[in-house]
Parts: sequence; structure tokens; C-alpha cells
Amino acid sequence: MAKADRLERLDARRIDLEADYREALIEALKVTAAGKWGLFDHKADRVARAAAAPVIEHLADLAETIDAARATLFMEPFALHHEFMAARGPVSAQAVGEPKQAQSWLARIQADGQAQ
Repeated sequence: MAKADRLERLDARRIDLEADYREALIEALKVTAAGKWGLFDHKADRVARAAAAPVIEHLADLAETIDAARATLFMEPFALHHEFMAARGPVSAQAVGEPKQAQSWLARIQADGQAQ
């Protein structure tokens, strides 16, 4: 019974951490949607990259903890973080800018939250 209780506590912690991750990502996306570049790392701009680094590091730390909990619970890795990280990086000249990309992500997260 102790193992079941421990796993139940771990799952509750995982749920809380995932909520914290979503909140942190939403806050970062709102800043980017307002016009501050760097979150998606589209440009090789050291200043923008340095400004976004603490946010990216915080999200990565949360995701690492979430993935560890998910692995213990035999769950798939935390998809939201992996999708976000895959969306980062250089893009073609025709791609939408970071503010529009952030707005799209905010709409997606909001839609996902209503579906749950």
C-alpha cells in the first residue's frame, strides 16, 4: 500500500508541475506576443538569446522533473515541452515572426486547456 500512496503523491506532484510549466510558458508567450523576441530563438541575436535564457532554463528544469516523474509512472514524456523546444530555432525568411508564433501557441494552449 505504501508504494501505491507514493505513486499517487508522485502523480499529484506531476500534475502540479505540469500546471506550473504551462503557467510559465504562457507568461513567456505573452511577453513574446507583445513584441519581445528571443523565446523561439529565430534570430542569432545574442542579446535576445541571453534575455530568454533564464525562461528557457526554468522551463527545461521543470520539464526534466516532469519527465522523470512520468518515467516512474510509466507515462510518455511531457509532449508540450518537447513540441515547444522543437519549435525553437532558425526559420526561413517567409516564416511568421516570434510574436505571431507566440499568439498561435497561446491560442493552442488555451484550446487544449478547454478540451481537458
